[in-house]
Amino acid sequence: MIVSPVALGMQPSFGFGDRIGTATPGHIAAMLSAGDGIAPIFPQQSIREMQRTGRNPTQVMHDAMNAAISAGWKGPIGADADHLKTTQDVDITASAGFTFFTIDPSGFVDQKADNYDEATLKTKFESVRSLNTWYSSYVGKSVRLSTGTEIALDERACMRAAVKYGAAIQHAIELARYIESVQTAAKRPFEIEISVDETDQPTTLAEHYIIADQCLQGGMRLVSLAPRFIGDFEKGVDYRGNLNELEHSMNDHAAIAKLLGPYKISLHSGSDKLSMYGILAQATQGLFHVKTAGTSYLEALRVVAHHDPIGFREIIDFARGRYDTDKATYHVSATLADAPETNKATDKELEQSYLECWADVAPNKGFTKLGRQILHCTFGSVLTHSVFGPRVKDCLVAHPETYSRVLEDHFARHLRALRFTNK
Repeated sequence: MIVSPVALGMQPSFGFGDRIGTATPGHIAAMLSAGDGIAPIFPQQSIREMQRTGRNPTQVMHDAMNAAISAGWKGPIGADADHLKTTQDVDITASAGFTFFTIDPSGFVDQKADNYDEATLKTKFESVRSLNTWYSSYVGKSVRLSTGTEIALDERACMRAAVKYGAAIQHAIELARYIESVQTAAKRPFEIEISVDETDQPTTLAEHYIIADQCLQGGMRLVSLAPRFIGDFEKGVDYRGNLNELEHSMNDHAAIAKLLGPYKISLHSGSDKLSMYGILAQATQGLFHVKTAGTSYLEALRVVAHHDPIGFREIIDFARGRYDTDKATYHVSATLADAPETNKATDKELEQSYLECWADVAPNKGFTKLGRQILHCTFGSVLTHSVFGPRVKDCLVAHPETYSRVLEDHFARHLRALRFTNK
């Protein structure tokens, strides 16, 4: 029986975030139902999420692993310390037993770089040239991918990558070395993901190539990389964009990962993005990692909607009052006008508008109604509220079978959508 998490390596993997600490039985039920061939990560939470829910890494690990042991889970389990930015983040998650470390260097990314004119770009580049000793080894190079796409690493592409990501690459390599030193000293397994998806503009192929190549040359034990793909990856709803264009782009990103690594392509904000799952799985031929988080919380609210409809209405009212503040750190487009006020809808209409139902969704598609984002973004405010937090948790404790059932149904659809055929 698994008693501690392990490194999962190149297996296709799926991260089940749990913001409350009671979702793992439902996650396991989904894995047993539809997860054949996919390795699960049950303990998964970011530092930001822990701060917003009042949890800590030890609690996250304890809740998930104890539930897995109680359920008799026999397979390997990964544990994702998500969106790490500092050595302090590493220390507290490593000591709790996490094995999958997601480095988030977004604080070192120049988010304005894509909009610099040529003169400004050159000036900015000169100011960071000393950080980017790799520049001359790429400029003028051309890389042909197995897809037939050619990556031209011309002067402009290399300068933009240096200005935008130079400091981020350096920080990521340094943090990866720290992770390695901590885990090696403790004789614990580890693997590293780097996340560059939290940018306004999609990650270009040149940027992906340079970032990954530099991280690998820097000795990073890179298991997966999360680019910012084309289209919109908003919280709580399906992919919003052109699927044909996404497929072409995804094939190219996967080709880079196979050429340089191999390492897995990681999809963040993966909850409910069912329409693109098949593209991801097929393009990577199973070398993928998918990360979900808020969708398990939304399914917890579905349990409240079924068993405590008055409480659900009160949570919606509270969430609507918090939404404009809490959405600041999320990529969402919902407004309060996208979902009805509670005094203007029936219980069933509220569930459909704020949580949606699979019966309303086309096959192989995820949810689309923006009301879900109002509840998604306000999870921290709800769970730490003196009344609503206990009310949600008490409802889940009183009705564990319902929570497990809705999670099994929800995630089995996700896992089935990720099946692929070997070409």
